[in-house]
Amino acid sequence: MNDGIVIQSPPRASALFLLFHGVGATPQDLVPLGTRLAREFPQAAIVSVPGPDHSDLGRGLQWFSVMGVTERDRPKRVAATLDRFVATVQAWQQRTGVAPADTTLIGFSQGAIMALAASGAAQPPAARVVSLSGRFSELPTAAPAGVRIHFLHGDADPVIPAAHAQAAARQLQALGAAVTLDVVPGLGHGISAASEDLLVRRLRTT
Repeated sequence: MNDGIVIQSPPRASALFLLFHGVGATPQDLVPLGTRLAREFPQAAIVSVPGPDHSDLGRGLQWFSVMGVTERDRPKRVAATLDRFVATVQAWQQRTGVAPADTTLIGFSQGAIMALAASGAAQPPAARVVSLSGRFSELPTAAPAGVRIHFLHGDADPVIPAAHAQAAARQLQALGAAVTLDVVPGLGHGISAASEDLLVRRLRTT
């Protein structure tokens, strides 16, 4: 397990929030979000987790390469690294003593792609997944087993258009899954104060 940035580690954590950054970024990029969550949820262990590989973009880290990626081969790239992702989640659960039922995966962009993919495992490693400016590599054909999914996306995102989150939410609803969607007006491919507020509200109420 690569070392992550432990933002908060209470003696007896009642919940675990794992933050996963986007391609070409580092765990430090999500520390501001993690710090906000630490203020709101003082009994939660909060960790910003690094991608395992150096990014092909020349800086930062990644879970899979996006060089030449297409809609057809993206699912294969995600599947090839998914075991590493799930193992990382499980390692932090063992380290903090928090069970999957009390674990939330919060991913931004590529981190969200991986977290959403993990929700489709036969035994999902977390009971809740939050996708920030993310998407499924391919739309699910079955409701995730016991997983609640929340999409939070800017309507001005030029990298991963909000249409991906909207289509996924519709698909999950049709499958009977527990899913919510917030679209933030004017937000591009990023995290704003308004989206942080929405995230905290969702984490408190779902």
